[in-house]
Amino acid sequence: MAAGRGNTSGESMKNGLMEPVGGSKHRNGHTNGKHKNGLNGKNGRHEKHSEWQDDFHESFEETPLLVAILTYLGYALLVVIGQIRDLMRAYGIEKDKSCTEPKLEGFVPLFLSWESFYTRNLYRRVRDCWNRPVASCAGVRLDVMERTSPDFGWNFQLTGKKLDVMNFGSYNYLGFAESSGPCASAVHGVIQKYGVGVCASRQEMGYMDIHKELDELVAEYLGVEAAMTVPMGFATNSLNMPALVSKGSLILSDELNHASLILGSRLTGAVIRTFKHNDMTDLERKLRDAVCHGQPRTHRPWKKILIVVEGVYSMEGSIVRLPEVVRLKQKYKAYIYLDEAHSVGAMGPHGRGVVDYFGLDPSSIDILMGTFTKSFGSAGGYIGGSKRLINHLKVHAHSFIYSSAMSPPVAQQVISSMRIIMGKDGTQEGMRRIRQLAWNTRYFRKRLHDRGYIIYGNKDSPVVPLLLYMPSKVAMFSRETLRRGMATVVVGFPATPLIETRARFCLSASHTKEMLDKALKIIDDVGDMLRLRYSSLPSPDFSEKGIQLIE
Repeated sequence: MAAGRGNTSGESMKNGLMEPVGGSKHRNGHTNGKHKNGLNGKNGRHEKHSEWQDDFHESFEETPLLVAILTYLGYALLVVIGQIRDLMRAYGIEKDKSCTEPKLEGFVPLFLSWESFYTRNLYRRVRDCWNRPVASCAGVRLDVMERTSPDFGWNFQLTGKKLDVMNFGSYNYLGFAESSGPCASAVHGVIQKYGVGVCASRQEMGYMDIHKELDELVAEYLGVEAAMTVPMGFATNSLNMPALVSKGSLILSDELNHASLILGSRLTGAVIRTFKHNDMTDLERKLRDAVCHGQPRTHRPWKKILIVVEGVYSMEGSIVRLPEVVRLKQKYKAYIYLDEAHSVGAMGPHGRGVVDYFGLDPSSIDILMGTFTKSFGSAGGYIGGSKRLINHLKVHAHSFIYSSAMSPPVAQQVISSMRIIMGKDGTQEGMRRIRQLAWNTRYFRKRLHDRGYIIYGNKDSPVVPLLLYMPSKVAMFSRETLRRGMATVVVGFPATPLIETRARFCLSASHTKEMLDKALKIIDDVGDMLRLRYSSLPSPDFSEKGIQLIE
């Protein structure tokens, strides 16, 4: 644990962390080029290079000026048309099919806002690209139920047909979202023994031996003293963070952190300051100011400073510069809260996340958080760290005290998949999947770069964003790829900046080379139709050839 500045003896224990005694959302623009070895403006400038930086490659190409202008004009046109149609509905010229709240005398509107205008006039037109019903196991392939809309997105009707498509949209990184195999068989046996539900919290009658086994296995897997598990991944952040920091503390949060981290930070009552995405220079500047100036008005030292980052950022595909964060944490006596939701299982030579990826000691991270909803094909989340930290959370964290304990079959799915990853099943299946995912990631990313698309993120991130920009192209890309046999996710405003709408591919160890090649062919066909080859930069020089696969 990091000791407080000037606190050489007898650190006090508060909220599960040693109490430091310190001294008195828009990203910082893109770089027009690739980021390699930490030398672009997005991630800060670093004169001295560590060994990890020599193989650290991220790409964030600047939006072409003409494309940005056309994208803004496209949204402006949609807003104007939406205002005209709202006016027509108000005068009865056009029938209003939206779900509007009743006008009650003396009451202010409950939910009427700009968001409802956006939903009614913009999102409604492309609503078929989201919330698609699935009628099969969401594995490497899935059955999407076909539906049509007779009134341009107000209502949908199922046709009764199913579309068998490749799944490039789920976070099934290691391919454990399966309806057959050793994990599914083990889950079936647990259902026969324990049933499906627990119907009680852990502090009452919901603590089973399978939960104890899961907690101990997670701690062993992460290489930490102890761990605790909770039944919901989102709540792992939002309901545990308030038990760690409180009023009088400072949270330094990456500007692109997940909504669960943002909510958890707000619930703490601490002061929140964001730093530019993955920008270590900006983070150090804010740390230095916090230590030097202390709290606003009083200038008293902060009770503690917590740096909140993610391992892999799910919209950007970028990887946290963790060695630099650890260096700053040690220099300024702060704490690190690391969210490994998208990186645990998917990153590192042993599948243990970005800590494993950079070869760091897990004890250098104060709070390790992750979820089981992605690489493990299950549900829930965990917090790992020291025994003192975990014991504190078990007494104070709302996610542990008030929620029903994790369902036994859900826990067994995590146990079974984690044992395979660790090699405890006596096979190399876990290592095979880890390496296959790493190979698939580099192969897929490299070929998209070669084709001239603007691709965001790190060369080793299984989250692969392809920039689409214009709102009309977002809907068309989603529809055309699905029609050709590929299901993917498209993301736009407000989940991304207005001019950075994108398709987001999530790679899996279950994807074969033939599937990847077919997906690339589909992307090429649709990309040529929509003219998506915006990149003006040379292709990066990384390759998948250095990854040795296990047959």
